Amino acid sequence: MEQAGARDAAVRQPHASVRVPYQGGYRPEARDGTDDGCDEAPGPVRRHSVRVQVLDALRAALVDGDMIPGRVYSAPALGERFGVSATPVREAMQQLAVEGAVEVVPNRGFRVCVRTARELAELAEVRALIEVPVMLRLARTVPADRWAALRPQADATVRAAATGDRAAYADADRAFHHAVLALAGNRQLLTVADDLHRRSQWPMTRAAGARTPGQVSDRAVLVADAAEHTALLEALIAQDLPVVQSLVREHFAGAEV
Repeated sequence: MEQAGARDAAVRQPHASVRVPYQGGYRPEARDGTDDGCDEAPGPVRRHSVRVQVLDALRAALVDGDMIPGRVYSAPALGERFGVSATPVREAMQQLAVEGAVEVVPNRGFRVCVRTARELAELAEVRALIEVPVMLRLARTVPADRWAALRPQADATVRAAATGDRAAYADADRAFHHAVLALAGNRQLLTVADDLHRRSQWPMTRAAGARTPGQVSDRAVLVADAAEHTALLEALIAQDLPVVQSLVREHFAGAEV
């Protein structure tokens, strides 16, 4: 994956690729440890809910690793970059604090939380405890035509994976799992599962996209993950329960790595 400094930061809509360019990525901190906000700001946000759009952009930056774990970012500096006031940025950051992505640093801003491999493995385990039995139950009760209707969501993960864009893939991945679990008709389940899924997608370190010799690329990992979605959906359509069970368990076991 390209380094963050060579990418555009994005203001993006959920499950879409709409971007407001911001050249140069996220500028390094000032000497006091906060983000100094000296880079050129992007174009103004054009959406009825500025806070939601800024929140989408910050979430995408977390997934991409453009916001660095351990670094402090100030709402006014980020507001300048997004072409908005500090208020919607601060509100979005407060939501991210509730989700455990950042923590408030009094009189300075918000520090991106450092995620560990153990934390991500624990999230994967909890997701498996919730989603695996639900998916297996749905496999026994949902007719083939309803599974076939989810092909667009599975195909979207394949297209996003092919681009190597972690944030775009994260959106498509959540949309697919959401569509599957929605068949259970349990809104509380969707709320909990969506929250856990989003938390599990944040990178562990700033160099989450970097790799050492011998490691597979980010794109290859995403492509393999998307292929599991397609294979799972085909097994669900065929109502091949043994294959479904194997694929579901393998999918979540891979998420723990």
